[in-house]
Amino acid sequence: GLGGTKLYYPKPHQPWQRGTNENTNGLLREYFPKEKDVTDIPDDVIKMYVKRLNSRPRKCLHWKSPYEVFCSDSLRLG
Repeated sequence: GLGGTKLYYPKPHQPWQRGTNENTNGLLREYFPKEKDVTDIPDDVIKMYVKRLNSRPRKCLHWKSPYEVFCSDSLRLG
């Protein structure tokens, strides 16, 4: 299980309840517009975009990147 972790599911059609998710969707759209077929994009290009997004500092993470937060949490757990 999730060890007592509480989960929150926002109501449908209320994107303001999913701020980080909606922001990330916007960042993804910079690289993958809705009309773009991602199956045509080579894996190495997708990996490059993933690296860029995970290295980008985020306000919600106190200007750390997702990569920095993940690695520091992993080091504490390890």
